[in-house]
Amino acid sequence: MNRQESINSFNSDETSSLSDVESQQPQQYIPSENGSKSNMAPNQLKLTRTETVKSLQDMGVSSKAPVPDVNAPQSSKNKIFPEEYTLETPTGLVPVATLHSIGRTSTAISRTRTRQIDGASSPSSNEDALESDNNEKGKEGDSSGANDEAPDLDPEIEFVTFVTGDPENPHNWPGWIRWSYTVLLSILVICVAYGSACISGGLGTVEKKYHVGMEAAILSCSLMVIGFSLGPLIWSPVSDLYGRRVAYFVSMGLYVIFNIPCALAPNLGCLLACRFLCGVWSSSGLCLVGGSIADMFPSETRGKAIAFFAFAPYVGPVVGPLVNGFISVSTGRMDLIFWVNMAFAGVMWIISSAIPETYAPVILKRKAARLRKETGNPKIMTEQEAQGVSMSEMMRACLLRPLYFAVTEPVLVATCFYVCLIYSLLYAFFFAFPVIFGELYGYKDNLVGLMFIPIVIGALWALATTFYCENKYLKIVKERKPTPEDRLLGAKIGAPFAAIALWILGATAYKHIIWVGPASAGLAFGFGMVLIYYSLNNYIIDCYVQYASSALATKVFLRSAGGAAFPLFTIQMYHKLNLHWGSWLLAFISTAMIALPFAFSYWGKGLRHKLSKKDYSIDSIE
Repeated sequence: MNRQESINSFNSDETSSLSDVESQQPQQYIPSENGSKSNMAPNQLKLTRTETVKSLQDMGVSSKAPVPDVNAPQSSKNKIFPEEYTLETPTGLVPVATLHSIGRTSTAISRTRTRQIDGASSPSSNEDALESDNNEKGKEGDSSGANDEAPDLDPEIEFVTFVTGDPENPHNWPGWIRWSYTVLLSILVICVAYGSACISGGLGTVEKKYHVGMEAAILSCSLMVIGFSLGPLIWSPVSDLYGRRVAYFVSMGLYVIFNIPCALAPNLGCLLACRFLCGVWSSSGLCLVGGSIADMFPSETRGKAIAFFAFAPYVGPVVGPLVNGFISVSTGRMDLIFWVNMAFAGVMWIISSAIPETYAPVILKRKAARLRKETGNPKIMTEQEAQGVSMSEMMRACLLRPLYFAVTEPVLVATCFYVCLIYSLLYAFFFAFPVIFGELYGYKDNLVGLMFIPIVIGALWALATTFYCENKYLKIVKERKPTPEDRLLGAKIGAPFAAIALWILGATAYKHIIWVGPASAGLAFGFGMVLIYYSLNNYIIDCYVQYASSALATKVFLRSAGGAAFPLFTIQMYHKLNLHWGSWLLAFISTAMIALPFAFSYWGKGLRHKLSKKDYSIDSIE
């Protein structure tokens, strides 16, 4: 078979010229020394098989390109083969010519994606969400969206996929290995979150060492949380280009190192600067772990694994004052708090760096490089390599689009506000409990830290409840096509408990009432907090599908801003309003927010269609 025949054999209209076997089975070609296909003898070069139109159609590939998986590389270009990162094929190679024969071209994909994302009732141009701001909703855009279309790819290019049962595919790893990695990565999140609140158990040591007030000492906590919002701008592109493992190794290594100047800081300014940088470096644990866990599980089963991720960032900060309250009271040493944090981070640095790469695009890039070397064919590559990745695209996906969503997507902003409120309340507890239990009951930091144990217990109950929510969701999936609103069950269960916790905290803030009363508020808060976050996180993903990473980045930014701000005024609020009304003010806000998951459950679809510039959700896809 010569070069042209090899290409033409991928066209379903021309397979009549081939034998029945050739047209139905994956094709073979013999790469020459310069990478082209030739008719050289089999004993001279290795035979390499590729997929045919029929073999792809048998696997369910059609002319309509699906929306890329949540973990696909972020790009403004429409992809002609987004299944590359989730589909396993017998040969592991899919020629672009074959995809063209099926109907996958840049123009066709552009039109298809427009119908999928915009919906029939609101056709728009096929431009990226950021560029579509110049188009009026409901009008047919006349822009070709050249920047968003896939380039005209060389038909001789062959995209790499996992082969059937490929051991390199994280989905095929044994279940016990995937769950072990899930637990270890969740502990990494706990480690990072622990670091943000570790100093809250010993603020007195900061005041004593640098002769500053409580407000200045609190900044050592808030600035690290602010760093959490900026770090993803670095680590998300690093992960997309070089993989999760590289991002963890570099970021956590820097985090370990920068704990040294935190412990030895000669003045408050040095401590604050290093704490901020610790937040930037360690934020990879918060922005990438969810993706790492999702890498290992198919979309239909990853919900239970992601529940561990939802649990970790809210439990981690609670462990900080619980552990370091005893260090503060026993030793009075600020540096020891950071040495312990450094040791914890060092252990997790080693563990996270030892976990194999889970990110499919990077695994396939390496596989493509290996195949190019083995076959001598330079046109074996991933679609990301074929299209190219520019820094402007990275900045658009990681910075501009999240900011765009923050000002154009009211449903996302409302959802993120609730997540932000819950996260902020958690950090508010770190400074409300010392006022309640320290000033009212006279407890020192070590005993105040013990009051956080009920929050951990409540969070564990919530983790168990998430499995119930996931089972209900899977049942819905079997019965009908799910909608994003089906993800709100957890939030509807948890929302009342978060408000009840604050009402209890305010109502039991009397010295003659035993400490069990206010401490028990932590049970309800921990339970509601994790369920709300788990549910709304999934809701955001389903609402924004292709741009889920950008939507989640918006959530991380707003959440971190709230978590950093609340500690700065919580103590003053309790002193001004007293112990009862300080909690009840927050309880009123939390009670009002109970309506959000219920309202979105009933009217969410309509609100998304009316208030969003586009419908990005999973239920807009045919």
